[in-house]
Amino acid sequence: MAFLRDDLTQLAAYKSPHPTGSGSEATLIQPVLDGLDTNESPIDLPEDLKAELAEAYRHQILANRYPNGDHQALKQAVVSYAVQSGGIDPKTISLENVTLGNGSDELIRSVLMATCLGNYGSILVSEPTFSMYGILANTLGIKVCRLQRQNDFAVDTVAAQSAIESTEASDAPPVRAVFMVHPNSPTGNALTQRELDWLTQLSTDILVVVDEAYFEFSGHTTLAEALSRPNWLVLRTFSKAFRLAAHRVGYGIAHPAIISALEKLRLPYNLPSFSQTAALTALAHSDRLLTQIPTLISERDRLSSVLSEHPYLRVWPSNSNFIYVRLSDRGLAALTVTNQADGLVQVFEQLRASGTLIRHTGGGLRISIGTAAENERTLTNLQQVLGSKP
Repeated sequence: MAFLRDDLTQLAAYKSPHPTGSGSEATLIQPVLDGLDTNESPIDLPEDLKAELAEAYRHQILANRYPNGDHQALKQAVVSYAVQSGGIDPKTISLENVTLGNGSDELIRSVLMATCLGNYGSILVSEPTFSMYGILANTLGIKVCRLQRQNDFAVDTVAAQSAIESTEASDAPPVRAVFMVHPNSPTGNALTQRELDWLTQLSTDILVVVDEAYFEFSGHTTLAEALSRPNWLVLRTFSKAFRLAAHRVGYGIAHPAIISALEKLRLPYNLPSFSQTAALTALAHSDRLLTQIPTLISERDRLSSVLSEHPYLRVWPSNSNFIYVRLSDRGLAALTVTNQADGLVQVFEQLRASGTLIRHTGGGLRISIGTAAENERTLTNLQQVLGSKP
């Protein structure tokens, strides 16, 4: 097929790790699993809010009409939430600072198109990190400069600065965007002051993208930087703490010039009416929905404490709603494997067979925090797989 790009043969289509739906198709494919692999909220919307949304669909949303394309109401609600949650001066933010996407993935894709498309630039990521930055860049034929994080998963800022300078001194596409997750996924560590200082000194020719998908769990934000600098963008999502993963709503906050560029690349009517209504409803009830956060953090700390005592595991501190683990030397020996990759595959597959689905990524295992019952089953299944109790 000569009309297809040659490089597409090297790419693989993204596949959902498991069917999370409750319909008959999902049931026929495989038995029900504890889905602790995608960092969603384990708690669904309250029934009365679902009923409120159902009524909105019945009486307010016209299915035969396109959605509102300018998102003004939802943008205003996002502005109010940013002010309330991030301690932002209301005078520093307006609707011109906000853009909305079909999940953060659409916004990431628009950023890539705005900064690097057509061999105009490349992106820099420090791995392990959120895989979609590289995946989406590859689909657009954009070069990815990949660096390895240090042993504590901090960014090697010296290596990162050197990589940026080397592209500027060569014929390679210069780094136009640096992507950071705050706190990082899959490792759970928030940006340190040293890392933030490095980001703030980067040239304004480079867009700094800080992905705060897990802000509600960490409490750390860089919104003030994004609103005071011409080259910073903060991304957030409704898919985690706000329990709206099914609705695919993300938002970005930045200088109006950045937002204006992203709006030019946004597809018309990109957010369905029902998704906009769901996000508005979630923000209207944010105090109530976010009451789950302390419970999930408490469960995270409990799970982390128990797993840290296991002789076969190495566990890292987390500022998010997941835990990142690798096998210790004793764990490798107990599983009779010589490397992490083989051991992690073994643990992942046996946990899946036991009914617990986690994420094997970045050279480790990421365990999303579930309900108390799900977390107990995870501990039980891990103990059975590893053959040793903490």
